Amino acid sequence: MTRFILVLACLGLAACTQPGGQATAPAQPSADPTSAAYFQSSVGDRVLFPVNEATLSPAARGTLEAQARWLIDNPSYRALIEGHADEQGTREYNLALGARRAAAVQEFLVARGVADGRVETVTFGKERPLAICSDESCYARNRRAVTVVATGGAGV
Repeated sequence: MTRFILVLACLGLAACTQPGGQATAPAQPSADPTSAAYFQSSVGDRVLFPVNEATLSPAARGTLEAQARWLIDNPSYRALIEGHADEQGTREYNLALGARRAAAVQEFLVARGVADGRVETVTFGKERPLAICSDESCYARNRRAVTVVATGGAGV
């Protein structure tokens, strides 16, 4: 299980940053509807949250409905839900908030029929921002949960 998380974390870092930590462009849409690239670009891999909240908005629920359908249709994939927060607040507070956000997504997916054993969570709090600035536009992008999918079973 730990190996699965490490593999997903490495994939996430490799896909999201260039040398020097610069964010890369989103993945190009994939024509293969069973691919992780298709999931990311066409289904949507992230949902956003209001300040200090772990409540799912109607828009987030729509994205998660699509994620649940895709995961049910593609049973060889597992999902790691990353919980994130903006830079405001203490490290400890934001780690807990990120954990609540990831758990909210996990609970939604499981309630929609995705097997509980296929979905794990991790929190990064404010440690992995997408945008860095002291402005609401940056804060809003960082208040998120990201669903990272990868193939493999418990021994990955």
